[in-house]
Amino acid sequence: MANKEKMLKVTWTRSCIGYNAKQALIIEALGFKKLGQTRMLPDNASIRGSLHHVAHLVKVEEVK
Repeated sequence: MANKEKMLKVTWTRSCIGYNAKQALIIEALGFKKLGQTRMLPDNASIRGSLHHVAHLVKVEEVK
């Protein structure tokens, strides 16, 4: 974070069971392995688009 790029703190809070299989693939593509895991992801359009599809499964916080 030396280049002062905005980051997103994303926590996987709800299971994908019972939802569309595409949403499970998006969670996997974001790098999540276990429920409750937290990842720091760059704040860009592609990440924001992916998070829009799984907004009901994750908690997102902006980190400066």
